[in-house]
Amino acid sequence: MNAAKAGARITLKTILFATDFSPAANSALPYATDLASRFGAKFVMVHAKEPPNYALPPDAWRTPDDATEAGIQELKNALAKSSPKIESEFRIGEGQAWQVIESVVEQGDIDLIVVGTRGRTGAGRLLLGSQAEEVVRRASRPVLTVGPHSKAQGARDGKLTNVLYATDFSPEALAAAPYAISLAEEHEARLTLVHIIEKPRVGDLVQPVELVSSSANLLRDLVPEEAKFWCEPQCVVEEGEPAEKILEIAGRVGASLIVLGVRKPLGVPGAATHLPIATVHKVIAQAACPVLTVRR
Repeated sequence: MNAAKAGARITLKTILFATDFSPAANSALPYATDLASRFGAKFVMVHAKEPPNYALPPDAWRTPDDATEAGIQELKNALAKSSPKIESEFRIGEGQAWQVIESVVEQGDIDLIVVGTRGRTGAGRLLLGSQAEEVVRRASRPVLTVGPHSKAQGARDGKLTNVLYATDFSPEALAAAPYAISLAEEHEARLTLVHIIEKPRVGDLVQPVELVSSSANLLRDLVPEEAKFWCEPQCVVEEGEPAEKILEIAGRVGASLIVLGVRKPLGVPGAATHLPIATVHKVIAQAACPVLTVRR
């Protein structure tokens, strides 16, 4: 991808907001509605509910339905108050969250999926909630995930002040560049471009110090000339473990959004730490801001 392609402006016509009505899920609402307002996008709220257990008395079936109706009404009220001009609709499906979301994606032109997750712990480390993992791994559309450590800053109005885009210059990572540049422009935010050079292995002919200058030039070339009229991109090239360094730099520059490219899912989520998806999961699970993942 050349610089011109990297700078192509994105459009968002329909945004899917997935919720189970929990506070963690609804923490992503301000980001979703802010983007819908800025891009004039249609807003589709989606809820996946468990199929009724017909072995239980009928009264037991109605309890989840009552909770769903209450959750829908609460969201509609919040949306009417904060973003009355947004065109919105609500869809409910039975089954696992990923299955319901995928069904909605297949039915129409969804440009972005937004999810919030409380996360979970296991094997001595923080993971995403299992449903959020499936969405991030499988979604063919970009996914904005508001993770368990996202700070309250920006959560009230969804405003982005510093967009951090991390790339390894793979086709998957470069596909995410237009999203980072467009969102930074839309929010008049600072733009930080990051490349992490992994520590050399035995036998490597090129050392990290030799790659720093060339990598910085590649980062600068990703930003089209016209974008430099409204922002002065900061390019950061450092050596280390990718997930850890991305998180460190994000904290250092005060990132309010991290943008990453994500490769085709392979294997069990997080089972092999060398898989790129494991790096993505680690960043989302520990980031102090939302993370946008883009699949090529």
